[in-house]
Amino acid sequence: MSGDLEAMAQNLVAGAKGLLAIDESIGTCNRRFGRFGIPQTSEMRRSWRETLITTPGLSEFISGAILFDETIEQKASNGTRFLEILAGVGIAAGIKVDTGTVPLAGHPDEKITEGLDGLRQRLERYSMLGASFAKWRAVFAIDHGTPSAASVAANSNALARYAALCQEAGMVPVVEPEVLMRGTHSIQECEEATETVLRSVFVALQLHGVQLEGMILKPNMVVPGADSPNQVAAELVAQATVRCLRRVVPAAVPGVLFLSGGQPGPIATARLNAMNSTGPDRPGPQPWALGFSFGRAIQQPALAIWGGASSERGDAQLSVLHRARCNTAARQGLYEPAMENHQTPAIHPYSAAERTALLA
Repeated sequence: MSGDLEAMAQNLVAGAKGLLAIDESIGTCNRRFGRFGIPQTSEMRRSWRETLITTPGLSEFISGAILFDETIEQKASNGTRFLEILAGVGIAAGIKVDTGTVPLAGHPDEKITEGLDGLRQRLERYSMLGASFAKWRAVFAIDHGTPSAASVAANSNALARYAALCQEAGMVPVVEPEVLMRGTHSIQECEEATETVLRSVFVALQLHGVQLEGMILKPNMVVPGADSPNQVAAELVAQATVRCLRRVVPAAVPGVLFLSGGQPGPIATARLNAMNSTGPDRPGPQPWALGFSFGRAIQQPALAIWGGASSERGDAQLSVLHRARCNTAARQGLYEPAMENHQTPAIHPYSAAERTALLA
């Protein structure tokens, strides 16, 4: 089993590909739909996720897709199960298994992630359906006195228990401790908080016997708060992020696939590229693959294009493919801002011939 887990984890980070996170809860997905006037119904959510996973050429850049409980048993309009569509193009299916956050008792300004009750049985079901990996997210806010030691310890333990159960079920755990971008904190404060959180998480993972070679880490990048007046260049984000990871992430972990955390797509891509490119002020090669597991940074431009209209599906898919292509380039240190040149309102850099071929 350990060899299988290691091989599955390696497959998720192979070929400069990344993960597409389409695991939003019903509430989160509805809120995003609301911003664009899209009807907030089960059918529209199904249609949007079908649009994403049937994007022509997606498997060239995406190794796995993280689904949600509502989605994992859904079917495309032609009756084909989503999992069959993904398997048919060589994209691994994953599943978000936490049930969301609630206030942490004794620390009402902080959150604890729930979902451990009954998790063993749910993982068995998801595995039987065809999922090969899972994801659990914990969140930490930087504020006066937070994240607290209690929040860090409680969430680290939950992440480790989840990961151990995941591997028991033969599934690769994607471990997601997210230090949130919201706030006015500096990049230095983010680096300190991220290091504290990751150090605690790996202590807990080892205490629970989690096989490091058979897991994926999905952390935040080390960035200033979204409302900080002191924003920094991509090179400084890359330096701070890699410095933090070097201090606490064992080399046995095959991949670090960053969440986008609300960063606009081109900014997240440029920062990832700075981590993977060589030259002055760049971190250079690392023991783990540095990649992407983006949700909003890939989806948001496409969602604005789609707007719930089937007639816009093709252009929305081209936008998805464009962002995935840029992120794969960033994994290789080959991304350039010129790749963002807009040749059509659909926001993609394809020629007319490429466009015709992709939508054929």
